[in-house]
Amino acid sequence: MRISNKTFSTPWLACRTPNPRATLRLFCFPYAGGGASIFHSWTNRLPGFIEVCPVQLPGRGGRFAEPPCTQFQTLVPALVNGLFPYFDRPFAFFGHSMGAILAFEVARQLRREFRVQPARLFVSGCRAPQIPDREPPIYNLSEPKLLEELRRLNGTPRELLEDPDSMQFMLPLLRADFELIETYAYTPEPSLDVPIRAFSGLQDAEITRADVEGWREQTTAAFSLSMLSGDHFFLQTAQSTLLQLLAHRLSQRIDEAV
Repeated sequence: MRISNKTFSTPWLACRTPNPRATLRLFCFPYAGGGASIFHSWTNRLPGFIEVCPVQLPGRGGRFAEPPCTQFQTLVPALVNGLFPYFDRPFAFFGHSMGAILAFEVARQLRREFRVQPARLFVSGCRAPQIPDREPPIYNLSEPKLLEELRRLNGTPRELLEDPDSMQFMLPLLRADFELIETYAYTPEPSLDVPIRAFSGLQDAEITRADVEGWREQTTAAFSLSMLSGDHFFLQTAQSTLLQLLAHRLSQRIDEAV
């Protein structure tokens, strides 16, 4: 793939710092309720050959006035159309939890529509898409029960949960994101010809190692799994280790995988 220095603008990427020295773009897809800000520090913590591209979904950050998406059938084509101009150089996808399924489905849509694939797919804190969710949906719970579930999941800051005004602002977005992932229906297709590297938390009470091992079925290329210290949100607590592993993998002759 030819490297281009063209500049583009899209609401689907937030706080992107163009890096003309970069030889690869890493598109980062957030978990439910999260935004592009999750990945803001990654630009300064990953090697200079990587241009970090944090994906911003509707309903958060600079797009808070837009209604959040609740259906993959709507969101995935919109993401492909919005991000496609940035696939003019080698690229990889990283997604955590809901973001892993988004990254996976965007990769499949790119293959179907344009015969383009990422050089690497990194999936984090997420069971393989063909494995059904064993837990009942929570997006339609009453507010007290939903707040109880959020405390149990341990992904929402305590100070936010204890601030009623902030939670009134956040709950519609969280409900929409939970609806998006909890109504996701996997459709079988041929496996991707893309190396997949999976990450999971050793203390994750929701996602088992077998759940994550299932990603092996989604690639005809290499598959590997790293278990990191932490619960479902090891993305935050084991971030240094995670970024070291990402940098190491991306430094390995990316152009051979494109």
